[in-house]
Amino acid sequence: RGSTLTGGARPKAPREEGGVAMGMAVSPEELSLVPARGALGATMLYHGASKLRGEGPRQSAPMFESMGFKPGERWAKLTGLAEVFGGATAILGIGTRIGALAVLVTQGVAVWKVHAGKGFSNAAGGYEFNLLLMAAALGLLVSGPGTLSAHELVERRLEGPAGWLRRARPRRGVRLARLLG
Repeated sequence: RGSTLTGGARPKAPREEGGVAMGMAVSPEELSLVPARGALGATMLYHGASKLRGEGPRQSAPMFESMGFKPGERWAKLTGLAEVFGGATAILGIGTRIGALAVLVTQGVAVWKVHAGKGFSNAAGGYEFNLLLMAAALGLLVSGPGTLSAHELVERRLEGPAGWLRRARPRRGVRLARLLG
């Protein structure tokens, strides 16, 4: 089966009028993406929201400034937005590749600036947990959201017989939708 990242063909589920798939068989590989997306998404939403809610930006500002990111409050908000975006895209299953990049960047910086010097163990403040988040994000970056996702619904609508992208730019539009996952 082809990878959607490279634009290869993917098996299509049976269709009914309006583009709604009925009787769709879902592989274990496709099903396994759902809990991974949910866990990564919930974790990133929680971490991002804590930087954005109430006193979050002001409380996080000194940490960002101590790492050399000034003004700290702005960087706390930007990081919080990136984390919320990455979490939301993972849960919804649309724009997951862009969201996965946001997770990889925020967690890469966290490892580099905060956790690397403390070793691997999460109990000692190390990068163990960040590495797990990055692995999940990398998996989504490579695989995309899978068939059980909002992306799949949109893609089916766009490439269907009445899909506007098929009429406008048959190949480029569908490839772009697949690439963004």
